[in-house]
Amino acid sequence: MSRAATFIVMLVFWVVLSGMFDAFHFSLGVVSCLLVAYFSHELVFYAGGWSSWLRGLVGMLIYLPWLFWQIILANLHVAYVVLHPRMLDVLDPHLIRFKTILKRPISKVTFAQSITLTPGTITVCIDDDEFTVYALTQKVADDLPGDMEKRVAAALEGK
Repeated sequence: MSRAATFIVMLVFWVVLSGMFDAFHFSLGVVSCLLVAYFSHELVFYAGGWSSWLRGLVGMLIYLPWLFWQIILANLHVAYVVLHPRMLDVLDPHLIRFKTILKRPISKVTFAQSITLTPGTITVCIDDDEFTVYALTQKVADDLPGDMEKRVAAALEGK
């Protein structure tokens, strides 16, 4: 069931974005979506059925506006660092490692992508429950994992 649902979601997304409706391109889209559905169906529809998926969808709809606000704040912080007259004194890059409380693969991926989307941070590696993240300044490093991890857990894991 989860493979079929993943296939349908991916195919609709592909058709909307591609704009190619001839037989050759559509068949390539179908094959691509079949492969994606086969290999990643558990990522989108984690064990727990439709109620778990629906709860995750509602959680993400609540999480995304907060994430967009954090991206704006991080942009302002990076702009401050770049435009600061003594930029080299303000820059303090760090490579930090921390354990996550997240258990589901989709939660870890969402958290990693949220970190990377936020200017001034890049997720370098995820190894089981350990994240390695590059942070541009000490202030940014101190905020990790922080509130973002808790919000992802609330949105996707019901914690």
